[in-house]
Amino acid sequence: MAIPEIKKPEATPVGEESRQLNVESLTWGELTWVNIEHPTAREMEYLAQNYSFNQLDLDDCLSRRQRPKLDVYENYLFFIFHFSVYSQEKRVSTHGQVSVFIGEKYLITVHNGELKPLVNLFHDCQSNEEAREKHLSHGSGYLLYRILDRMVDAYFPILDKILSLLEGVEDRVFDKTVEAAEEVAILRRDIITQRRIIFPTRTVIAELEGKLKPYTTTDLSAHWGDLMDHMNKICETLDECKETIEVFKDADAVLGDERISDILRVLTIFATIATVLTMLTSFYGMNIPLPGGANPGGSPYSWIVHLIVALVVIGAMLLFFRRKRWI
Repeated sequence: MAIPEIKKPEATPVGEESRQLNVESLTWGELTWVNIEHPTAREMEYLAQNYSFNQLDLDDCLSRRQRPKLDVYENYLFFIFHFSVYSQEKRVSTHGQVSVFIGEKYLITVHNGELKPLVNLFHDCQSNEEAREKHLSHGSGYLLYRILDRMVDAYFPILDKILSLLEGVEDRVFDKTVEAAEEVAILRRDIITQRRIIFPTRTVIAELEGKLKPYTTTDLSAHWGDLMDHMNKICETLDECKETIEVFKDADAVLGDERISDILRVLTIFATIATVLTMLTSFYGMNIPLPGGANPGGSPYSWIVHLIVALVVIGAMLLFFRRKRWI
């Protein structure tokens, strides 16, 4: 495969055709960073005309169902990775996808603008010469490392938020006066989503390290080791969060069953007592003369005796239930 001929778009596009393309670029030395936000078929056609990329890779840039992967070619690498985009309002995470073409003298990022650390880094390099020198002066491989490092560092506030929510859920789970099932389910779903996003990305980033040597002028071993330490810490923390939320889920189910048992026990006691009282009072519904009844012949004070008998029965039943430790 021939080395792609690089046709660099201007940092500030001019002309009607350029304005219609979501393509921005900046150059430092021999390295050009091309950034494409909200890609469409027109942007992929632009890349096909200016670079000799595999058409399947260009198609993957427009797909939202791609898993993180690394394709190695003779003169470039194609790399897809995901990072989490957390919605505070919906309290759910989705994945933000970035497709990267990396060659000796260029780095091309294709994404939907959801991952703010990447967007901010590009804009910072656009407006700040010192930032361009810092990030683009050691080759495309080093620039890719800087992008990934920004993305990983930006994930830690999300991780802190999950840990904070876990503490709040713990208090709700063990508070018998609060229903916590919905909170547990929402947080459990988010943790599972985070793991589904981060774990495949870690695998691909680890594989990428050995493939970047031709694309950087500096040794990235120490930098990449630090990056992988952060990724491993994130994944280990998510594993701990998953185990913790599973414990909370089981605890909430057990405590919920216990609350239901308490309610049923109380209702059963009331029903049992009411059954006995109903039996005692039902005698007065009979069409026969009874003391205190509607028919003549009974003593006017017999209802007091009847009430005392009922209270004695209630007391005896409560005492029996207490000794059985049912109440």
